[in-house]
Amino acid sequence: MDAALAEEFGITKPITPGRMSGRTDRGIAREQFALHGIADTPDNWQRLIDAYLRHLPQFLRELPGTVLPGIFHVLDVLRETQVSLGLLTGNIPEGARLKLTHYQLMHYFAFGSYGDRHLSRDEIAHEALCLARQCVHAECCGADLLVVGDTPLDVQCARAVGARVVAVATGTHSYQELAATGPDLLLADLTDPGPLLGLLGLS
Repeated sequence: MDAALAEEFGITKPITPGRMSGRTDRGIAREQFALHGIADTPDNWQRLIDAYLRHLPQFLRELPGTVLPGIFHVLDVLRETQVSLGLLTGNIPEGARLKLTHYQLMHYFAFGSYGDRHLSRDEIAHEALCLARQCVHAECCGADLLVVGDTPLDVQCARAVGARVVAVATGTHSYQELAATGPDLLLADLTDPGPLLGLLGLS
């Protein structure tokens, strides 16, 4: 995102990492445009997206990164159950696809709600609930959803639709910070899928 802002708009001041945690790409862009006096127009948003997607594959190849502990295992276990797996992410669709494909995770998810149009994660959660009704069951309600995330905004968006939420302290927010948000389940990581499966009534 920093590289795209620099290339297209001459913005060389990096985005403060904390300003991106749990946010949507569209919301981050609007904030950056406002901070630097750039008109938040569809054309400028498209310029930013195009530049971002040009840079992203190279950054994925060059920057250190790895799939976090337990992720493949828990996704494999869930895929063998009647749980439907969907994405609820602040990333734009193609950005999410590039990232998850790079780490061999994209094939796990049947549908997704993204951050290309919504300014807040709560809005994405409402869209995700609508998608669940279309893709899984027409009478699906918030209580049928389980959101798994690593930021306070993930907990907040789950509550916005009445969903349960598992907070995992593998991101930039500490175990104590996440505990203060009151998730249904708080884990250091997902190495042991037992507690999550228990919350779903699958253990």
